[in-house]
Amino acid sequence: MNARSMADFSKLAATASSQPSAASRLEAFDVSVAMAHRTLLHTTSAHFMAGQVTAILGPNGAGKSTLVSVLTGQRKPGEGRVDMGGQALHDHLPGELARVRAFVAQETQVAFDFTVREVVDLGRYPHRKQASTQEAAIALSAMQGTKVEHLAERALNTLSGGEKARVHLARALAQVWENMRENSTRWLLLDEPTAALDLQHQHRVLQLMQDWASTQGIGVVAVLHDLNLALRYSDRCVVLQQGKMVASGVTAEVLSPECIARVWGVAAHPVRTPGFPGLLQYVFEAS
Repeated sequence: MNARSMADFSKLAATASSQPSAASRLEAFDVSVAMAHRTLLHTTSAHFMAGQVTAILGPNGAGKSTLVSVLTGQRKPGEGRVDMGGQALHDHLPGELARVRAFVAQETQVAFDFTVREVVDLGRYPHRKQASTQEAAIALSAMQGTKVEHLAERALNTLSGGEKARVHLARALAQVWENMRENSTRWLLLDEPTAALDLQHQHRVLQLMQDWASTQGIGVVAVLHDLNLALRYSDRCVVLQQGKMVASGVTAEVLSPECIARVWGVAAHPVRTPGFPGLLQYVFEAS
C-alpha cells in the first residue's frame, strides 16, 4: 500500500498556484440545488483536476451526493453551471461524455440476471462504434483490477454487497480504460465507493484509484466518510457541512484537528504510523 506523506502534500501545495489548463479540469461555478422548498446545496464553486484524487467529505446530509449528482449531470443545478474540459457539461453529447467519464453510484440496481462479465462488458458499450484493438482483454483486465475475475460467470444478483460494488467499479474502469480522444481527460466519479467493502478491499480500491490518477492522468472524485482513508489516498479534498462548502485544498492541510472538531464534532488526535513516516492519521474521540 502506498501512502501520501507530508512531503507529497507540501509538493502539491507548492504547485497548486500553477493552474492547469481548462481541458484538464472539472469545475462547478456557483451551483446550488433546492428541492421541496429545502436547499440541498448552497451556492458552491469547486474545481477538480486531472491526475489527482479529490475526496468530497462531510457528515451525513452535508450535500456530498448532491454535489456529485450535479458534477455528473444527473441533476441540473437550480443556479450555476458545471464545465468539463472548458466546455459546459450540458453542451457535451451524452455518447461523448460516456466515453470519457464513468460514474459509480452508492447503489446500482440491475433488473436482469446479468453475469459479472456481462455487467463489466456494459462499460464498453459507449465505444462500440470505435472499438479498441484491446477490446477483448479490457473487461478481464478491469475485473482483475478489482479482484472479481473469479466471479465472472456468477449472476450479479447472487453476490454480496461488497462484491457487487467491486463489479460496478470494474465496469466503470472498463468504460474509461483507454484514452480514445487526443487532448481529453478521463474522469471517474465515485459516490461512497468503499461503503460496502471490507478493510482489505477499501485500501485496494483506493490504491487503484490513486495509481490510475498518478500514472494515467485520470481525474478521480470520490465521496468518502473515512477521514483517515482520505488523508492516505487523496491529493485534495472538498469539505461540506449542511449544504455549504466550508473548506477545500490539499487534504493534509484542510483536515486539521480544528476543522474536524468544527465539522464532525469529534476530537482528532494525530498518531504516528509505523512504516509510514510523515503520514498524517488520526485517532478520534467523541467530544
